[in-house]
Amino acid sequence: MASLAATFGRGAMTNGWTDVANCDVILVMGGNPAENHPVGFRFVMEAKRHRKAKLVCVDPRFNRTAAVSDCYVPIRAGTDIAFLGGLIHYTLSQNLQHTDYIRLHTNASFLVKEGFDFADGFFSGWDSEKKVYDKSSWQYELD
Repeated sequence: MASLAATFGRGAMTNGWTDVANCDVILVMGGNPAENHPVGFRFVMEAKRHRKAKLVCVDPRFNRTAAVSDCYVPIRAGTDIAFLGGLIHYTLSQNLQHTDYIRLHTNASFLVKEGFDFADGFFSGWDSEKKVYDKSSWQYELD
């Protein structure tokens, strides 16, 4: 959360609690809003009660949020990125994404430049002698 404070002026989530009340699925990773944000967590419970929303809690620790979740995923500490990568892969391979929303409201519809690559554990632009990346191939195609 420290980086959120520097970026947005406060160390808190970037969406509003009222958005949560209108969700179909709520994913909580590495947090415990049931205990740490009980006033806001009522919107999660409202979504579960009125919209039949599913609450997924991903955390190495079983906590109060996990206790009321529909699905508790007790991952090992430090495996968050691997978990999210798998979630993204499954979503895309099963065509479960909301394509119109992604195209209209995110930058995911942009193409990465043709020179971008990932091989042998390194992204394109890696200079093994200097141990630094040239990130020029990491940009979007603009035409």
